[in-house]
Amino acid sequence: MSSITQSLKNHFLIAMPRLADPSFAKTLTLICEHSNDGALGIIINRPTELKLHEVFAQIGIEEPDICSRSPETVFSGGPIAKERGFVLHSGQSRWESSLRINNGLQLTSSRDILFALANDEGPEDAMIALGYAGWGKGQLEQEMSDNSWLTCTADNDIIFDTPFHHRLDAAASLIGVNLQLMSDQVGHA
Repeated sequence: MSSITQSLKNHFLIAMPRLADPSFAKTLTLICEHSNDGALGIIINRPTELKLHEVFAQIGIEEPDICSRSPETVFSGGPIAKERGFVLHSGQSRWESSLRINNGLQLTSSRDILFALANDEGPEDAMIALGYAGWGKGQLEQEMSDNSWLTCTADNDIIFDTPFHHRLDAAASLIGVNLQLMSDQVGHA
């Protein structure tokens, strides 16, 4: 396989209505890394029943001083490594293990950011996710050619300021698409 023509890092993957895979149906995924070896993303519109204080308790923070800007909702970031936590956040990298997605967006997987959030010292904007979405070499490119996804440049306002149940439609509207008007049936002209 030749090299990828365009990295989708810092792009949203907008699930097409006909995407039947239950792990990705009706999802909006932020691509955090994309290279010839594959891609890693975080689904940003699937909340879990788990709350942030429960995550804190699981890592030994008994009485967190949760700041008002810390999110209470924990999201399902994808079907891989569901026990592994990720924090998608604003600001610069000052954590043990962070990946820069764009100038104002980082993905951190180290526990130090959770302790900071619990002590009111975390980033201004944050979204906590368990698990991630991953694609092997050439897999995402194949799914793109199969028309499983639409893409657009990521928008931090959609991630942090848009209610989760509106994020998919908000991202689609960035490229002038109304998903409600698209058929979920595959057909031929």
